[in-house]
Amino acid sequence: MRAHILLSVLVLLSRAALAAPLAVDPAMLELADRSRCLTCHDLDETVRGPAWRDVARRYRGKPEVEDALVSKVHEGGGGAWGNDYMSANKRVGLENIRVLVRWILALP
Repeated sequence: MRAHILLSVLVLLSRAALAAPLAVDPAMLELADRSRCLTCHDLDETVRGPAWRDVARRYRGKPEVEDALVSKVHEGGGGAWGNDYMSANKRVGLENIRVLVRWILALP
């Protein structure tokens, strides 16, 4: 009987966990803020650049795009999201850019 109750509780908890939105990693938001990404981007709203969840949706399932996005953040560029141009962000460093791009691409 105890096993049955435990199993029922686990099923309910797993369903609740699946329904709950994933928390945003505060360390990644802090890195994005320090890197001045939040000047032009937001998680859910288009500011000057696209919302990061929109970026994640557009490129979901395309792992080959990671290098291109890292390069675009580092070097700057335009055309993928309209007429606005993304300024180069060379002060952040390629490794931190890669960490942020991977995090953005993994957003739900």
